[in-house]
Amino acid sequence: MSAPLRPRAAAPRAAAVPSGGATSGAPLSFPRTLTVGVVGAGRVGAVLGAALAAAGHRVVAATGGSGASRARMALLLPRVPHRSAAAVARAATDLLLVAVPDDALAGVVAALADSGALRPGQVVAHVSGAHGLAVLAPAVAAGARPLALHPAMTFTGTPDDLARLAGISYGVTAPAELRPLAARLVADLGGVPEWVGEADRPLYHAALAHGANHLVTLVNEAADRLRDAGVAQPEKVLAPLLRAALENALRLGDDALTGPVSRGDAGTVERHLARLAATAPESVAPYLALARRTADRAIAAGRLRPVDAESLLGVLAGTRREVAA
Repeated sequence: MSAPLRPRAAAPRAAAVPSGGATSGAPLSFPRTLTVGVVGAGRVGAVLGAALAAAGHRVVAATGGSGASRARMALLLPRVPHRSAAAVARAATDLLLVAVPDDALAGVVAALADSGALRPGQVVAHVSGAHGLAVLAPAVAAGARPLALHPAMTFTGTPDDLARLAGISYGVTAPAELRPLAARLVADLGGVPEWVGEADRPLYHAALAHGANHLVTLVNEAADRLRDAGVAQPEKVLAPLLRAALENALRLGDDALTGPVSRGDAGTVERHLARLAATAPESVAPYLALARRTADRAIAAGRLRPVDAESLLGVLAGTRREVAA
């Protein structure tokens, strides 16, 4: 478990953020130490709240509806009182962090606006990767300033997550007048901002989900098939192989491709499919989808000549699926 958090000393000067609003050309001034509330003490909200507190900000209230959320608050935000969402919003005079599931976000923001808990000038930030600023329209109508601040990291909701925040990227969508504040918040969290356009948020989030969430599924699929093959501890077989494959992919791109698809070994792939169909038919469709995409990328990268890919593509299209396991 990580050591207890020790807030860093706050700098005495304020950060000025130039206004891009239509009503005033005067700069917005935010105190160095922000007064923060967290709506949704889930895995992400509780950790980011603790990180902001460690950076010297005042986290004054938080809410979480489940027993697990309250347990996270006790672990990560032990001196922060639990309040209703509206009470948290009223207490968070500078920054309200809304960390609820993607599909619940619009309803939570609308309910906070309808309750009168939001105030003009208050920054309302959500941590959803899938949404940009549009989902915060009810908060903007109440006079608040919108910010989308998504950490590109997977969370367990434990103190161990705090060590993983160093150096990670944050997908940030912000109006021009809030960009300096957003950059400062990301720096306070130890991260690096990646500026994502409003229209690009779904693609940004799809990329992260495809890479991280589907990776977990893929690894567990591979482990299950190794168990089917009689391997007692598949993690020992997979760990060095997958670590090397990931490092190579990040460093070399498509040049890291190896294996039967990149070589055009149609017979090997055909035997894979036949045995998967007999042993784990639920794995055939994902294997085919990934093999087809791997073949496309191998051809485009010059790793596999189109002439050498003809038989393989026939297998993947189902036109040569005749070989027995």
